[in-house]
Amino acid sequence: MVVLGIETTCDETAAAVVERSDAGAGRILSNVVLSQVDEHAAFGGVVPEIAARAHVARLDQIIGKAMLDAGTSFDSLDAVAAAAGPGLIGGLIVGLTTAKAIALVCEKPLVAVNHLEAHALTARLTDGIAFPYCLFLASGGHTQIVAVRGVGDYVRLGGTLDDAIGEAFDKIAKLMGLPYPGGPQVEKEAQSGDPNRFALPRPMLGKLNADFSLSGLKTALRLEAEKIAPISEQDVRDLCASFQQAVIDVVADRLRSGLKIFRAEHGAPTALVTAGGVAANEQVRKVLQRIAFEAGTTLVAPPPELCTDNGAMIAWAGAERLAHGLRDMLDTPPHPRWPLSEVSGPAVSAATAEAGAAEAGAAAAAAGDAGAADAGAAAAGDAGAANAGAGDAAGDSPAPTPPSG
Repeated sequence: MVVLGIETTCDETAAAVVERSDAGAGRILSNVVLSQVDEHAAFGGVVPEIAARAHVARLDQIIGKAMLDAGTSFDSLDAVAAAAGPGLIGGLIVGLTTAKAIALVCEKPLVAVNHLEAHALTARLTDGIAFPYCLFLASGGHTQIVAVRGVGDYVRLGGTLDDAIGEAFDKIAKLMGLPYPGGPQVEKEAQSGDPNRFALPRPMLGKLNADFSLSGLKTALRLEAEKIAPISEQDVRDLCASFQQAVIDVVADRLRSGLKIFRAEHGAPTALVTAGGVAANEQVRKVLQRIAFEAGTTLVAPPPELCTDNGAMIAWAGAERLAHGLRDMLDTPPHPRWPLSEVSGPAVSAATAEAGAAEAGAAAAAAGDAGAADAGAAAAGDAGAANAGAGDAAGDSPAPTPPSG
């Protein structure tokens, strides 16, 4: 199947076309990403209104280029996928509405993709790894350790209690007077700094759970900077190096705990997978490699361009869901907050359909309508099979019906 993916959750306007074979292998036919860094740099962070307007202005062109690069037509698509959350509401509305319009006009299935699920499944696109695997998701807005057991089947093993890792990097960069985006700048300055100069805390170290906490580390670094103010260029380098080393030590410890929990609850992972913008940090990748080796598994790290936000991961997640018969209605709303735990998979969807049909049958029986009750019971019995067979092939799915009027 061939799927168009649209990503507009934050400050990248992206579209891609991805192919998924019947055997489950993936191939990227095109992947176009337009960064909005220049638009937001003056403000030191993403301005939601500016981001939404930039998506409106450029998304059609980005989609057109993705389709052209892929050498395909809208009629040849099997589905249209769009990130429906979590993210900035303005951007989500732009991307999801555009996907709905294409799906309606071209009579293709719509798949509303959870942005975090797209990150979680990217390693299956690039490396074809099997379930279950342990995911370390670290970005500007999210820090989680997740057991990925299947499409739509995710168990959170640990997460941040306050700042995400990427968020902490950005705030430290702003404190040091470094340009936006801050994460790569902190990494760059740290390369020529002394990571042992400042004694910074390692929050949550040694805890049996797999949670993170970074606000105290951030505060400790600010206090160290205030002690030596005004800070020199070398001070900045040393502060960045000390901060980065503290984060790396925390990541190593938290992942050891997360992998122990994974093995106890889900057995041996097929791999340790990393995703999100922080995964592009070379020092973070090195420690992840070491932790994977210690745990007797392998590290799967998609290329940096697929770790940050992109359309290929949305298209692939859409293809993975479509292969399991999962698609969405044209009235599907965007979700600014949408935890992975609320993402449904094939089994959950089938159970929901059965429960709904059984409830309808029970209500009809209570009203004395025996015929309707029988129909409801029959529908309940058939719901699982209908759900499983609805999307075995994208071409078998019914076209979305436009609303009347």
